[in-house]
Amino acid sequence: MNRPKLTRRHVLLAGTGGLAAAALPGTAHAARAVEPDIDSTLQWNARPPRSPVSLVAKRPNKIIVHHTVSANTSDFSRAQAHAHAHWVQDLHMDKNGWIDSGYHFLVSRGGWITEARHRSLSTLQGGTTFPLASHTSGQNEQAIGIANEGAYHDGAQPPQAQWDVLVVLCAYVCQQYGVAPSRIYGHKDFGTTLCPGVLHDRLPQLRSQVAASMG
Repeated sequence: MNRPKLTRRHVLLAGTGGLAAAALPGTAHAARAVEPDIDSTLQWNARPPRSPVSLVAKRPNKIIVHHTVSANTSDFSRAQAHAHAHWVQDLHMDKNGWIDSGYHFLVSRGGWITEARHRSLSTLQGGTTFPLASHTSGQNEQAIGIANEGAYHDGAQPPQAQWDVLVVLCAYVCQQYGVAPSRIYGHKDFGTTLCPGVLHDRLPQLRSQVAASMG
């Protein structure tokens, strides 16, 4: 069955609290069947990976939330989301020496989702495998890494659009891979880092909203 996508506009109009009722009129369990609108690496014209991206031949068992420590821009456009995806990929490939972006997905401050590591979107849609990425030491063969544009370690809060779309993306990942919302973590749970800043303090809220949006 082809699953209709939940657009960014639907998310921002309904808010995460109203998605189950508003996402797909006429369906009883709409929120559980909806795929969010995600811009693929092709859509934002990503660089090709240095070498083929390896797949982990199993489902991930958790989600790990990050922030990218980029500028807290007030440009909430789709073009800025694409520019941010390029910035992350260039940093990870050129400075870190990785084959591609280290994260699986990015959520912009304006509420746009971009596929970060190649093959992340197609495998998420399939729900049985995922790309080996480079976002959290010791967890890359177990976890989906979702990074949020911005720096949240000095008390800044994410814009509401970013938060709402993060909830929707996490819910879809949980649904596709059978991950319990209680298994959404922050980067600092697995290492000495400030990442993801105040987003870590809000993990209980994130888990609760993800569970609610899954019905």
